[in-house]
Amino acid sequence: MRERRLISLIYFLTLVGILIWVGAIFLAPYLKSHSKAWNVFVYAIFSPICHQVPSRSFFFFGYPLAVCGRCLGIYSGFLLGVCLYPFVRGFSAVSLPKTKILILISLPIVADTIGNFLNLWNTPNLARLGTGFLWGTILPFYFITGLVDLLRELCLKKDNKKKKI
Repeated sequence: MRERRLISLIYFLTLVGILIWVGAIFLAPYLKSHSKAWNVFVYAIFSPICHQVPSRSFFFFGYPLAVCGRCLGIYSGFLLGVCLYPFVRGFSAVSLPKTKILILISLPIVADTIGNFLNLWNTPNLARLGTGFLWGTILPFYFITGLVDLLRELCLKKDNKKKKI
């Protein structure tokens, strides 16, 4: 029963976190369109993790989103993956998906990124969104499992220290 509560808690916090994160992506251009100074702060939150090149971004309220199309796809896919998690995995136990699945789903985004980096092609934003979305959808199954394993391990260490005392 303790395991189920831990998984449920991690799931709920992950869901709330990704909803806030995706919401902030759309909040930045909204604030900018209404001349609110807070838009600078919101864009700055995302600048260390995304290049924010306007030509590679989708626009909202006439301004680029706080992240590029590929990052938007990753975060949107992550949100979908979190929403699907209870139906695919449930809350009774956690286990990592097979490595083959991660590799297979990672191939499109890896190939596209390498091709763009080497100037072999320039992928349109919709395709960037798609490869990011596909990859992002699998990530919660690793993220939630990893957090549950980490917290379980920390709790075991804490329990073992109490037993020694």
